[in-house]
Amino acid sequence: MELIPLFLTEMEQEAQTTRKMLQRIPDDKYDWKPHEKSMTIRQLATHIANLPTWVTMAFTTDGLDFDVNPYKEDVINNTAELMDYMETCLADGKSKLVPENEAILNDPWTLRNGDQIFFTSPKHEVIRTTFCQIVHHRAQLGVNLRLLDIPIPGSYGPSADEA
Repeated sequence: MELIPLFLTEMEQEAQTTRKMLQRIPDDKYDWKPHEKSMTIRQLATHIANLPTWVTMAFTTDGLDFDVNPYKEDVINNTAELMDYMETCLADGKSKLVPENEAILNDPWTLRNGDQIFFTSPKHEVIRTTFCQIVHHRAQLGVNLRLLDIPIPGSYGPSADEA
């Protein structure tokens, strides 16, 4: 079974849901966060929009070492910028989901911080984990929006705000 076509379908389906969620963020709420240990909405939304580029990273590298490459995100200041950024990141991730990359999906990929290894997995599992991270962080954003009394769009059916 070829995984690339399945990944492309899943990536686009999740992108549709992600677009609906990110579009709800009011420009004046980018610095809000629900708790001191939480990310701001800006940080969270930017991370969600950026995650498709991790598909590219999975295909083009053997891993990520935070000790050598500290995690940095672009600064997004409003929802219009965020939506453009998401589309750029989505196109980047999709660009590597091509048939010729099917051959390297079982190659190992490692996430680490110096000597501390968080995991080593086949690249196909890293891609699936990336999709799961999008869903996970999108759910966090949904809670934040709910706390701000912003109606939540449905993800896999109608939400309580749409019912």
